[in-house]
Amino acid sequence: MKRAVRRQLALIVAVIVLLAAAAWQLRSDENAAPGTLLSFKPETITRVSLAMGATPTEKYVKRDEHWWRIDQGDPVRADDRRIGELIRIAAAPVQSWQPAANYDIAKIGLAPPQAKLTLDDATLSFGSMTAIGHDVYVQTGERVGIVSMLYMPRSAQSTSVQAQ
Repeated sequence: MKRAVRRQLALIVAVIVLLAAAAWQLRSDENAAPGTLLSFKPETITRVSLAMGATPTEKYVKRDEHWWRIDQGDPVRADDRRIGELIRIAAAPVQSWQPAANYDIAKIGLAPPQAKLTLDDATLSFGSMTAIGHDVYVQTGERVGIVSMLYMPRSAQSTSVQAQ
């Protein structure tokens, strides 16, 4: 076999090995990624409730592709965009997960939580900011995740003040 053919074969084998290593690394990274706060798609959510501090709990239900506020007597049409923001929190990317037992829940602002968002039957409890960065602690079940502060829910009153 000529030297040029051997070099080409060695180069092809090296490229194949590099491609295999890159594919393995990508699969490994995907498996190690923390994922999102909730595993279901936000579009499937039909009930939302939001409790923040001492303000009354806001309750919403989806009927005929629109959101209705149901906590104040007769149902009142809600702002679909605002409720859309709340339900998209379910898909918030998590930076890391830890078992809740690894934390002193009171020290990270989860006893009591600063906000409690219930999407269908899943509850997200929002705590205080992390020591570094603009992130907050979020508990769901027996896990605590860290997400960007951008995903912290706001009450209807705070969003109406911002709109003025």
